[in-house]
Amino acid sequence: MTKVIAQNKSDLISELKKYKNKEKEAFYPKFFKTGKGEYGEKDIFLGVSVPNSRKVAIKFQNINLNEIKKLIHNEIHEVRLCALLILTEKYEKEKQKQNIQNQKKIFEFYLENLKGVNNWDLVDTSSYKIIGEYLKEKSTKEREILYKFAKSNDLWKKRIAIISTFAFIKNNDFEDTIKISEILLNDKHDLIHKAVGWMLREMGKKDIKSLEIFLEKHARKMPRTALRYSIEKFEEKKRKYYLNM
Repeated sequence: MTKVIAQNKSDLISELKKYKNKEKEAFYPKFFKTGKGEYGEKDIFLGVSVPNSRKVAIKFQNINLNEIKKLIHNEIHEVRLCALLILTEKYEKEKQKQNIQNQKKIFEFYLENLKGVNNWDLVDTSSYKIIGEYLKEKSTKEREILYKFAKSNDLWKKRIAIISTFAFIKNNDFEDTIKISEILLNDKHDLIHKAVGWMLREMGKKDIKSLEIFLEKHARKMPRTALRYSIEKFEEKKRKYYLNM
């Protein structure tokens, strides 16, 4: 079993740097679009793989929220990823213990530090595991924050809005996925098209009829990327039907 150590921000970063990979360090800036005017502009990478980031997160899983806050706002991408991996694990433990108060504390902490959740992998790693899980059993009124995010001008908040509904989908609750997908259908960004298509596909795995009803209503005007993602698991004949509508 991996020895658990509770240390500070500097210790975690030093540990992470042990896993630097020069090839990945050169590749990641292109993959995550860090060029001028691109969505990941100015992001910095060490070149640490996700599995190795997870190893570091496991070692530092007892680090406190004050240190996690510093990590989430660090300029290095993998440092922010580690912070979010630790935070999602903390949330899962509180969920298992049924500690509602601490779940709320982590949920609110996450919302207070969203500026550090600023690339698609960071959103996808954490949002549904914290925001989605917290709101899963909550009222329509409490879920309004997702609609606020979906209607914002912030790319990452919009992606958080739809990806957070993954937790609802897993619970056979599709209403918010459908409504937020409809809000985002006219969005211009490819990362939103992919996210919407992905969540619709996941909904279809649970309830194919709900997906087909959505597609009959919207397939003609959906961005092609969103449509292709959503019908990816269909047989070829059905895929062609929706692509040719």
